[in-house]
Amino acid sequence: MAVKRKKIGAAGRFGAGYGKVKERLVAVESIQRKKQVCIFCGGRAKREAKGIWNCLKCGKRFAAGTFYLNAKS
Repeated sequence: MAVKRKKIGAAGRFGAGYGKVKERLVAVESIQRKKQVCIFCGGRAKREAKGIWNCLKCGKRFAAGTFYLNAKS
């Protein structure tokens, strides 16, 4: 009989043998894939490069967190 495993999510692409790394990756990627909010106008911000963000609404380009914004709103 098959054993029911917990869902791994996007980290399933690595296969077996990467337990703790998978858990950390799932935690980062789940936050990273959420919609990020601009710290100036509240519009949608998109990541251009590591730590460089661009707001799609107001057009401002700013530096913030590497993988996701740490907006406290």
